[in-house]
Amino acid sequence: MHRSTRNAHLLRPFLAILISLLSISAYAQTAGTITGKIISQDGNPLTQVNIRVAGTRLGTITNESGEYQINNVPAGEHTLIISRIGHQRIRHTLSVAAGQTTQVSDLTMNENAEQLEEVVVEGRNSYKTDIPSNSLRLKTPLLELPQNIQVVSRQLLADQQIFDMLEGVSRNVSGVTKNEHWGNYANINMRGSRVSPFRNGINVTAPWGPLTEDMSMVERIEFVKGPAGFMMANGEPSGFYNVVTKKPTGVTKGEATLTVGSFDTYRATLDLDGKLSQDGRLLYRFNVMGQSKGSFRDFEYNNRYTIAPVLKYKLSDRTSLTAEYTYQFSRMSAIGSAYVFSANGLGSLPQNSTMASANLDPTNIKDHSAFLYLEHQISDNWKLTAQMSYFNYNQIGSSLWADSAKVTGEVYRTVGIWDAINESKFGQVFVNGEVTTGPVAHRILGGLDLGTKRYIADFNTSFPQYDSAFVFNANTPNYYLPARLLPRFDRSLSLLQRAGTNVVTQSYIGLYVQDELRFLNDRVRLTLAGRLTSAKDSQYGTGTNETVFTPRVGASFSINKQTSVYALYDQAFVPQAGVDRNGRAFDPITGNNMEAGLKKDWVDGRWNTTVAVYQITKNNVLTADPTNPNFSTQLGQTQSSGVEFDLRGEIVPGLNLVMNYAYTNAKISKDTREENVGMPVPGFSRHVTNAWLSYRLRQGGLQGLGVSLGYQWELDRFGWFSDVTSKEPTLPNVFRADGSVSWSNSRMSVALNVNNIFDVASYAGAYYAWSKAYYWQYDPPRNFRLSIGYRF
Repeated sequence: MHRSTRNAHLLRPFLAILISLLSISAYAQTAGTITGKIISQDGNPLTQVNIRVAGTRLGTITNESGEYQINNVPAGEHTLIISRIGHQRIRHTLSVAAGQTTQVSDLTMNENAEQLEEVVVEGRNSYKTDIPSNSLRLKTPLLELPQNIQVVSRQLLADQQIFDMLEGVSRNVSGVTKNEHWGNYANINMRGSRVSPFRNGINVTAPWGPLTEDMSMVERIEFVKGPAGFMMANGEPSGFYNVVTKKPTGVTKGEATLTVGSFDTYRATLDLDGKLSQDGRLLYRFNVMGQSKGSFRDFEYNNRYTIAPVLKYKLSDRTSLTAEYTYQFSRMSAIGSAYVFSANGLGSLPQNSTMASANLDPTNIKDHSAFLYLEHQISDNWKLTAQMSYFNYNQIGSSLWADSAKVTGEVYRTVGIWDAINESKFGQVFVNGEVTTGPVAHRILGGLDLGTKRYIADFNTSFPQYDSAFVFNANTPNYYLPARLLPRFDRSLSLLQRAGTNVVTQSYIGLYVQDELRFLNDRVRLTLAGRLTSAKDSQYGTGTNETVFTPRVGASFSINKQTSVYALYDQAFVPQAGVDRNGRAFDPITGNNMEAGLKKDWVDGRWNTTVAVYQITKNNVLTADPTNPNFSTQLGQTQSSGVEFDLRGEIVPGLNLVMNYAYTNAKISKDTREENVGMPVPGFSRHVTNAWLSYRLRQGGLQGLGVSLGYQWELDRFGWFSDVTSKEPTLPNVFRADGSVSWSNSRMSVALNVNNIFDVASYAGAYYAWSKAYYWQYDPPRNFRLSIGYRF
């Protein structure tokens, strides 16, 4: 009864919107819609162009195709005010008819170098984003979407001097935390479970991967909370993050940056953007990065370089073809070097403790990815997008772990081979369109997704780093292994021959159709959608073959032009290998998300707030068979519920703020063992709040001077790999403060960031029963990064 009452409470906003929608019989249409496209002098689409309807609070910005749409424009004569950094302002007069869409012919913006210096200081701090990227397939502004989607902009990443996904990206979105892991990929948690990593709309999830994206090639990162049938169905229902890489803009420009920092950190980046043909039909973007980076722990390092060229060719005014290639190389200390082990409890060793061996060979990772995009504007209302991609990840190296540890300091370490290849191929075709049936406007999305993945690994051979004469002792460490204990891995056979059953494969095909019905001049929106997914998985010798239909129903209502409320129901599934004691194959885990929220733009859209409440239920979770503990049965269920708040944007001129808070409660709701019901699901923090406040002077003798200050605060933390034995948190609370001082003008920028100002010794880990020891990773102590940038 209690569970039913709670579910009914969460459904009330959704039911209220549906009832209001069904009660509408007629409504006088008194407003219309304006659509159009902004291009450069060379005919290329211009992004991030501000479009405002004079005398109103209506406005938007152009997307990656230079397109814009403004809804709920009162009928009559209006003037559009169009502006962009470094370009001459345009005023365009037009007439809007009630209930009609006014298509504005393409408008060309001319560059204005004299205005560039004046507006760069104002325009660089762009923490708020109004529209999703093309790779999310949605053509609806974020304010009107019935889902909590948060975007971390390139400028915010630069201001915080974030190098890759393993650093502080998670602080910028409510409820997102980073779990400790090996260090070669990002293990991001949200709404009670790991989220799936995407790149440019492609699900690149792998057993151990992908290699963390370097921020030098990243334009933005989009966090989609909860299941998202418009992108995927076979994955955790917590959601995903989508890394959007940089593309050509058609504007000739460049930027070089040099960075030095604590722990022997040296880094250089170069970003070039421009045209390869005089007619502007062939564009390019080229990013390159080199990095040498140590650690506060001895013998730990991660040296990387990245090369990312992109070419875009305009076949016609309606068709373009884009080719993108990225190569990332990482040479790092043995994977797992960041872990320390002790039998005396978590945090019982000094912060700079290490158990790495100084004379082990490095681990080398080569990560290739290639994309080919085709975009074709079929008509003014219909667009076709197709893309193919190929990923190849090659790792040759080793990993460190501990067999056991003693209270006297001895740690019995082992080093194991870890060679791996992860190869993936993907194809996508989707179409966006708009039609009208009577008083109802339809925004249509249809898509087809195909993909194959194969992960092959050899971690079958390990060597003890101890014998009767040598054992590592954390109290009196000797970091150099005797020659007789150095590993001698046999790589004479191919990886496939060495892997044995350590092969994970997946192939899938998905068909998705969505209709967003828009009523009452777009004030009321109802989303009806469904995805049919056929997925075949094979993991370590066992496999599944599932065909699952997942529905999606959402509703959104604009209270006024700046405020909307929404409700959503969506599903996802996770294939499960294995059989029960009767030989029956396990059904997939099904995840159901019920969500409701309120979104609001403030002060002419300068900043935005989002409040969301959700409940995710995962059914068919494996639990111990009460009649035979050697088998599992599908009687388990987990629930994750919570509240999220996000604020981002420019509060007053020059003052930008990102602030968030999330309450998360993830627990076991069904189990064959009654004592497990109510126990927490590992890997989340019950309370998480973060903020980043940045102020930059816009005039006077100190124009361009900026100061930033932020914090990260996690309370009631549960380790992600801990055994569930109590409802009490397993990790201490963490508070960390960071800040920066910077200066910039149209050409130069200098920034000094100080992280962990109060030098807090925070960590994450758990008790590992197999080793009969505690393991954990410390976060870095106080450290700095100093960067100098030049734009040309």
